[in-house]
Amino acid sequence: MKEAAGEANLTVVAIVLIGIVVTIATPLITNMMKSTAGRACCTDGGGYIEGRTCQGGTYSGQSISAISSDSSCTGR
Repeated sequence: MKEAAGEANLTVVAIVLIGIVVTIATPLITNMMKSTAGRACCTDGGGYIEGRTCQGGTYSGQSISAISSDSSCTGR
């Protein structure tokens, strides 16, 4: 009986740890995906990235975050 209780506790700990990892990782991954989309839109529009802004092309002077929220570029 003690072994079964120990395994149940270990399962609960594993589930809690997985939840914590997912909670931390989700915003990081979302941010990286938006940044990548903004960079791709900038280069697809004929520009290049300098710091956090697009230089040249369709999105010249706009920040990466502003470009990634532009639905005409990302298709959202």
